[in-house]
Amino acid sequence: MAVIDNSLIEVVPAEQVTHFESGNEMAATAAAQINYHIMGYFPITPSTEVAQYLDQMKARGLHDIQLIAADGEHGSAGICYGAAMAGARVVNATSSQGFLYMLEQLPTQSGTRFPMVLNLVTRAISGPLDIRGDHSDLYYGLNVGWVILTASTPQAVYDMNIMALKIAEHSEVRLPVIVAYDGFFTSHQKRKVQYFKDNAVVQNFVGPNPNSNYPNVSDPTRPVTIGAHMGGDDLLNNHYQLSVALEKAGEVYEEVSREYALLSGREYPILDLYRMDDAEVAVFLLNSAGESAKDTVDALRAKGIKAGLIRPNIIRPFPAEQLRNALRNVKALLVGERADSYGAQGGNLTHEIRSALQVDPENKTIILSRIFGLGGKDFYADDAEAFFQLAIDAADKGHAEVPFDYYGYYPGEKKDALETVMEPLHGNAYRSGLIQVTQNEETGMLKVKLPPLSQLTVKPHRMAPGHGACPGCGALSALELFFKGIEGDMVVLFQTGCAYVVTASYPYSSHKQTFVHNLFQNGAATLAGMVDAFYELKRRGEVKVADDVTFVMVSGDGGMDIGMGATVGAALRNHKMIILEYDNEGYMNTGSQLSYSTPMGHMTSTSGVGKTQKGKKGHHKDTAQILAACNIPYVFTAAESNPQDLLQKAAKAQWYANNVGTAYGKILCACPLNWKATDNGGHDLVKAAVDSCFFPLYEIEQGVTNITYNPELKGKRIPAVDWLKGMGKTKHLLKDDEFLKNFEAEIERRWSRLKLRHENALL
Repeated sequence: MAVIDNSLIEVVPAEQVTHFESGNEMAATAAAQINYHIMGYFPITPSTEVAQYLDQMKARGLHDIQLIAADGEHGSAGICYGAAMAGARVVNATSSQGFLYMLEQLPTQSGTRFPMVLNLVTRAISGPLDIRGDHSDLYYGLNVGWVILTASTPQAVYDMNIMALKIAEHSEVRLPVIVAYDGFFTSHQKRKVQYFKDNAVVQNFVGPNPNSNYPNVSDPTRPVTIGAHMGGDDLLNNHYQLSVALEKAGEVYEEVSREYALLSGREYPILDLYRMDDAEVAVFLLNSAGESAKDTVDALRAKGIKAGLIRPNIIRPFPAEQLRNALRNVKALLVGERADSYGAQGGNLTHEIRSALQVDPENKTIILSRIFGLGGKDFYADDAEAFFQLAIDAADKGHAEVPFDYYGYYPGEKKDALETVMEPLHGNAYRSGLIQVTQNEETGMLKVKLPPLSQLTVKPHRMAPGHGACPGCGALSALELFFKGIEGDMVVLFQTGCAYVVTASYPYSSHKQTFVHNLFQNGAATLAGMVDAFYELKRRGEVKVADDVTFVMVSGDGGMDIGMGATVGAALRNHKMIILEYDNEGYMNTGSQLSYSTPMGHMTSTSGVGKTQKGKKGHHKDTAQILAACNIPYVFTAAESNPQDLLQKAAKAQWYANNVGTAYGKILCACPLNWKATDNGGHDLVKAAVDSCFFPLYEIEQGVTNITYNPELKGKRIPAVDWLKGMGKTKHLLKDDEFLKNFEAEIERRWSRLKLRHENALL
């Protein structure tokens, strides 16, 4: 069949609808039409939208997929693996660090031969952090035993998601499949696409679920053992079988793509060969860059240069034989890669191409390698032309003068060196002498003496203005208020989240004191190592600094989901540090997805409101009580609406962190953008949450609970509805009397238990 722009001639495909959609939308559309059983997911840019779109579709009753919000990507991979073992059809989407976090689970799933489909929306790997697209995450997946398809356009994302499931479940494959497409270039940019009008067309193509025909955990009459411990002999056999199945997946891919071509009118050969029939120089590119380079090929052809382009649609199994055939008459090939294999003089695919050609003694193709486009750096027609020119030069000379290099880098000049904007402040600059913390000799409890708040305004800000926080953001102002209660020097670690992203965008930083970032599943462990190393270096006399340096980890509520394990571990070890959580009730940094701290019924981008669901299911997590159960010396809750209370707790937290061990605090912070409230209404909303007793203010000092603000005793308690009515994300609840009754009942249950603990030091 002749192929023109991925369309088949003389084919009458099934009826399709034409739209302009993004890659993420098309991944979600394919998943909804297949109607998978389970999606275990965790938000991460730029793949987050896949789960968001599916949630919106679910709210409208367009599919029955059970969307399970995990505690992190490692957890989401476990959910997916467990569902696959039960015989369910499973889908997921992730990116970058999230992919690496689930990496441990991936060989387990392929090694036990349970199919699923994972959309990998490719993104740069930290550090430093960059949320835009390259292929450094994808390359980590080359050796996990999964089939890997590469989708260059939103259309290909849709088509390959449908093909992927059929390949995964094929009787001779039975392996999980990755569909990889470029973050932002493909995931977010809208293109003209077609998708099948009738879901039944898709479901008939993939066929009925075959997984019940294979060993699974859902049939108690056929007990199975999955993941048995193996010795070397058996493991060798197991991995050989996996290798055979993965190689077989290449044949199955061709079979499935031909079948799909007849259904859709679009064909995806193993290699997309553009004008390669008589090519003498060529460029090899993955995904969207390959699409961009086709115009350059045409321009070079118009000048009489026999140029061609190779873009693979599948890289696992690696298409070695097809590449040998395609390159037989090519004098020079430049391999452009959006990821490096550091120290190997070329990216992974460069070496795999070279290895493939070694088998063919007749092939004399000169191979050049260039690393390009890292961190989402754009790839233009001029760049493609430069790649071809390198190949042309090598072909003319008969060798590559520089076989490997980075393309598009700038080494910098002396004039580009960054200059300090302001003199750093430390020590006495942040020591007012106005905050006094004393310990009662009899009880061991702390007493804090504060000056009037106006006097603390003389203390300089810990963060400079000019950050990129949204209008009305409560996180930055709450953090600054908390920092006012800290005397002397600080070292602060921010986990990934809003407060980090808006204050530390290279080449600028809002932080006036030492600041570090680590990913939000591991901040507490990182700071723990930092703290203990600091004190050990001081003990040995290798560093000579003030004794009152305070170490603080700052995290959003998202970090207290994915990072809960590391946080609990640090608390149980009782390191001398403060763990500070700003709770804005959702994963706001990635677009307001639900967190475990999102209250019941609240609308987020992954807890939509529609005819089949009404916001988040289940009540919010009580992180303060979880940390209190770790028996650390000090736990507190606070809010900017009660500033003196917050400052007193900051001072206590510093004393305990510097003298005893771990202190934990949770501060409720408004997010007007995603709470769907006015920019200047955050303070009132937080106050209402406190006065309704939804967010009570208390401390647990040395195991003893003390309510520090009781709205009942002050005659200021309000019903929860007075808080809920101030936010667009909760207005749908105002007409639901049964929900409001249950919501108030849960608030009262938690508040009553807290009062009992306050009244009895033994509770």
